[in-house]
Amino acid sequence: MKRRRLFAVLAVATALVTGACSSGGDDNKGVNADGSVDLSKVTLRVGDQKGMALQALLDVSGQSKDLPYKVEWSSFTAGPPMLEAINAGSVDFGGVGDAPPVFAAAARSQIKIAGVYDSGAAGSAVVVPKDSAIKDPKDLRGKKIAVTKGSSAHYHLLSVLTKNGLTFADIEPQYLQPADALAALSTGRVDAWTVWDPYVAQAEVAGNRVLVDGNGYLKPDSFWVVGSKTLQNKANAAAVRDLLGRIQNAHVWITGHREEWAKQSAAITGVPYDVTLLAVKRANFQDHPLDDATITAEQQVADAFSEAKLIPGKVKITDFTDTRFNDRFTA
Repeated sequence: MKRRRLFAVLAVATALVTGACSSGGDDNKGVNADGSVDLSKVTLRVGDQKGMALQALLDVSGQSKDLPYKVEWSSFTAGPPMLEAINAGSVDFGGVGDAPPVFAAAARSQIKIAGVYDSGAAGSAVVVPKDSAIKDPKDLRGKKIAVTKGSSAHYHLLSVLTKNGLTFADIEPQYLQPADALAALSTGRVDAWTVWDPYVAQAEVAGNRVLVDGNGYLKPDSFWVVGSKTLQNKANAAAVRDLLGRIQNAHVWITGHREEWAKQSAAITGVPYDVTLLAVKRANFQDHPLDDATITAEQQVADAFSEAKLIPGKVKITDFTDTRFNDRFTA
């Protein structure tokens, strides 16, 4: 990013656990002898992305008040390393775009998609320098394009190429993390950059332009992913259910307080206010069930990566989903 403060460490954890391990590593912790759960004995280790600002969202919306369990936060620059941490058992829960679960599933990671929300397609984009000769997606042929491997932007780029008669063999992909990618775009080391908000907004504020956004190329869902072992613990699963409800309430709050959220989020995360506001204004925050249509759409993402030989073999998304929390929408 233009300003490294975008990557500043997020605010201190809402509740930092000093013990060496959490309830995620104990199949029975928080479960009483009679089968009831004691959430006061549960610690959820939650991953946050720099741009998602989940911790800040829960705090600002008031949803972090009176948590019946403890939360330990970790911050990541993108979804793939977060899912690696979930697979390794060092994180229990985190939010990602559409592609990271596919790459994790292809690696047979111990993860489950447990929740979903429509985050909007306009916040994902292929950006180019303002004076670039690239005017149409077909002009990407032969160009160096920065993208974070395994991220939602990876699928966006694949979709843009495919729908414009191109393949990854027709470009020179440069697999970079967001901070390095914007620096590469700014210095001319790459011709374009495919990324998500707030990095798209940061690139625009820095003077770059959007070639295409995600509309027409993406189904704009983001996912809440949980470690398989975490869900095997009844108390942990109850805490996940509670957290999903709080996130949904926070999303409802955002829709009526976008400017307030942008201001407070900027103050907490260090992402400039103008960048944050641009990203927040075009985002969606609509929670919905992890239904058959959603799973089918995610399967299409997996199939696209498989057909392009960007992942090994095929992935069956239903093997990596847990729909037990769908009843939140019918209760």
